[in-house]
Amino acid sequence: MSRLLEGRGELGSLMRMATLIERAQHHLRDQLPEEMREHLFVGGYHQGRLALITDRAVWLTRLRYEQPRLLQLLHQLPGFESVTGFTLKVRPVRPVRPPLRQVRHLPERAADEISSCAEDVDDPGLKRALKRLAAHAERS
Repeated sequence: MSRLLEGRGELGSLMRMATLIERAQHHLRDQLPEEMREHLFVGGYHQGRLALITDRAVWLTRLRYEQPRLLQLLHQLPGFESVTGFTLKVRPVRPVRPPLRQVRHLPERAADEISSCAEDVDDPGLKRALKRLAAHAERS
């Protein structure tokens, strides 16, 4: 796996680019005022320009004023000397949230009914499934 990710193929170059973009994002965020940091994302690199993405137009306006300083700071990072400027974009960036876990409760009486149904079923797969379901009941 490491040979694939660090090799000379397409996957290796993609991983190196992702690492560089992540380094640039951390470096630039560290140089911004506290209230702006979480609103800046580095989106990619194309033809000498680094794409900076923000979630609201107000942050884009502030980034426009910060461009010369950020470019100077970016040139301090190894591998970013060839960046000639930024492409600024506004896109809503939604953080990844895990899906809500729906916890369901099975009363003891319902489990007893499911167990009695399982006893009357001839199909062994269905019988096992019903017994597993009945095992999730809240027992007193």
